[in-house]
Amino acid sequence: MSSKLFALDIGTRSVVGIILQEENDHYHVEDIVVKEHKERAMVDGQIHNVMYVAELINTIKYELEEKHGPLTKVSVAAAGRSLKTEQASVTINIRNRPIFTEEDISRLELQAVQQAQQQLLQHKEDAKISHYYCVGYSVLYYRLDGEEIGSLLDQQGDEAQIEVIATFLPRVVVESLIAALKRADLEMEALTLEPIAAINVLIPSTMRRLNVALVDIGAGTSDIAITDKSTVVAYGMVPTAGDEITEALSDHYLLDFPVAEIAKRQLQMAEEILIQDILGFDQYYPKAEVLLAIEPAVKQLAKSIGEEILRLNNRVAPKAVMLVGGGSLTPNLTTELGLVLDLPANRIAVRGIDAIQNLTKEEHIKASPELVTPIGIAIAAKKMPIQYMSLTVNNQVVRLFELKEMTVADAFLAANIRAKQLYGKPGHGLSISVNGQDIFIPGGHGHPAEIIVNGQQASTKTLIKTGDEIQLVEGQDGQPATVTVRDLIDDAAIKTITIQNTKYVIEPKISVNHSPASLDTVLNDRDSVVFEIAETIEEIFKVTNNWHLLKQFESYTIHVDGQPLFLPEFSSQLTINGKTTKLSYAVQDGDMINFQQQSLPTVQRIADQMNLLLEDKIIIHFQNEVVELSKTVHEALVNQMIVAPLSTVPNGATVLFTEKDRSRWIYQDVFRFSNWQLPSTFKGNFTILRNGQPASFDMEIFGGDRLEILLAETPIA
Repeated sequence: MSSKLFALDIGTRSVVGIILQEENDHYHVEDIVVKEHKERAMVDGQIHNVMYVAELINTIKYELEEKHGPLTKVSVAAAGRSLKTEQASVTINIRNRPIFTEEDISRLELQAVQQAQQQLLQHKEDAKISHYYCVGYSVLYYRLDGEEIGSLLDQQGDEAQIEVIATFLPRVVVESLIAALKRADLEMEALTLEPIAAINVLIPSTMRRLNVALVDIGAGTSDIAITDKSTVVAYGMVPTAGDEITEALSDHYLLDFPVAEIAKRQLQMAEEILIQDILGFDQYYPKAEVLLAIEPAVKQLAKSIGEEILRLNNRVAPKAVMLVGGGSLTPNLTTELGLVLDLPANRIAVRGIDAIQNLTKEEHIKASPELVTPIGIAIAAKKMPIQYMSLTVNNQVVRLFELKEMTVADAFLAANIRAKQLYGKPGHGLSISVNGQDIFIPGGHGHPAEIIVNGQQASTKTLIKTGDEIQLVEGQDGQPATVTVRDLIDDAAIKTITIQNTKYVIEPKISVNHSPASLDTVLNDRDSVVFEIAETIEEIFKVTNNWHLLKQFESYTIHVDGQPLFLPEFSSQLTINGKTTKLSYAVQDGDMINFQQQSLPTVQRIADQMNLLLEDKIIIHFQNEVVELSKTVHEALVNQMIVAPLSTVPNGATVLFTEKDRSRWIYQDVFRFSNWQLPSTFKGNFTILRNGQPASFDMEIFGGDRLEILLAETPIA
């Protein structure tokens, strides 16, 4: 199914409108309209003249609508001088309390983002929470008991930690952007950041394990994003970009700013630059001379970008740098940036839209690096949008961006509602030690603050949406804290498990102050609680007195002639909820554990596995009777005891095969297995036949042979 994407890149020098057609992760650029500002309505990526920018947006919208029909929603990107990056972490105790779901992890991420926001505000003495929006974040690390881990999902330990790096944007930047769109009769469908937009189309997730910097150089700002360890680890911005080069030309040659901009663009295609100064004189200048004039500005631009990259990357140069945006075409910029970062020339490159995967375009659209960000805005807003919501808290308009599920608590944070406003003065709290970890239980709030969302009773965890109206009525002082053991133990500590169709309720083993206790024991201040939880299948078997089941689930392995032999088909199959598992697997409430016990293999089965012959048997016909000949080829010793081929071999046994007789069968062997004897009274000659042909007693015979001895008595004289 295809869909049309409309995006705007509102830059310092120009506004770009783009129409993309998306179908099955393939994007086709249908149209692009670029309109330059006739006056400097944008400064460093921030709108300074809303009316003028709205008029330009409306012009682009109208031109595109003539070809592509009505456009009502648009994706945009934000940039600004005050873009801030903060790193923060949140640590919680998970002793005997595993994190079960992705939602639990998501809420921890949100707490870490809020912690980063608090740290940002501490840098600004007069700042308020509502002055900044979080517009993007990445998880740097998950840690379990201080060690880095890939995911916290279903993990167990004492302490879990999430560390994030979050990017914040001043409220005024976003508000002016929304205002300009509204005046152009457009609704902001999704918001992204310019560095996020570019990095998502140029550096796929599979490449983000590499330490790479991407720089989007516009007219007024240079946006920076850095990848490492499979994620985007930092965002940054410097208020230095292509305008500095234009201003250098303007100052050196006494040019009006628009004329200097035209001269700068000639550097890409001409060896002689035509320049008309403010006095009206036209003159051609060699390209080399013009480059020399702007060299200090180019060096300064490279220095600003390079130093910000180093700051964001822990003072270490990345492995490579990609440049996009119109300012990336600045002559000699890659060379100067390489000197700042001490990187070779082949590690810094300008990338155009031809580097974007799964992208096609109309023929009239040029593959310029200026178009990477507009295209990236449309694609990033489609794949990774940051949703915007607006609501009221006590009649105060609050706007925030929906990173995950947003709750009343998030709205209170945005409205600068402090925690003390949610409750009266707390009663006396309790300090309890739980498995060696000190826990403080605050006193009750008595009558907590009443929270009403759209006229209905709610809580701080109630989910919110755009347009909601939230009212907060402050509460009264509370009562002293009371707590039971059950209150301190997560619900996950009590499990109902089914083993072979038998249900078991598994409760933790509890002691309070070294004495046995129950879940309903009421605790006092300074009490010490210790409890143990059966978490794995092995532990569940033990607490349910199914010890005898454990041995059969060990992997079936024996040693044959000194070498290990693993035969998984003879190991008992253990399943949880129908899926094969191990004794060490963590059990969840409601799990069903089943097993199927396997029979032990015989010595013959082991010999077959080793392609060894234990017995050699053949059947022949001798003197008109069927005779079976058999002999032991290999003798088997199991745990140093001689055993028969049909004897079973226990798990872990030592098996030794000894060769006994591998000789061929010969004619005379038949006499050991046949009852036929030469008559004692016989006197005469006899003829030995094999399959009707003369034979001898030492001739080799085979199964199915017919053996005969013909007697011819000597006549009596």
